[in-house]
Amino acid sequence: MCFFDQHRFACGDWKWGHFRQHCNREYRTGETCGMKLIMQTVPVSQKCKLCDKIDTKQRRRSAEEDRINRWKREGGKFRASIERSYEMIKSLDREIYDLRSERMRKLQAV
Repeated sequence: MCFFDQHRFACGDWKWGHFRQHCNREYRTGETCGMKLIMQTVPVSQKCKLCDKIDTKQRRRSAEEDRINRWKREGGKFRASIERSYEMIKSLDREIYDLRSERMRKLQAV
């Protein structure tokens, strides 16, 4: 039961930080016993990497939707671009779903 820092992100996720102290079960220098306990929780004002990726993909998706709406208002001369944007939205939806699933899987693994 060795002690580590814990970094808690603004989105609620967390990750292990630096090693802080050995427990009395492990005597070798540089080795840990395998059980991690929290010595100190360090709040981090940023979101985790997964949430940043999700936010980025959602912004790209909304930009594609705005483009489609603008092209539809301008007339029917951008059909190929509209179709390509619909495919991009489908792809982004898949990626967003995968990232959210990965985030939920990490939260349930604890």
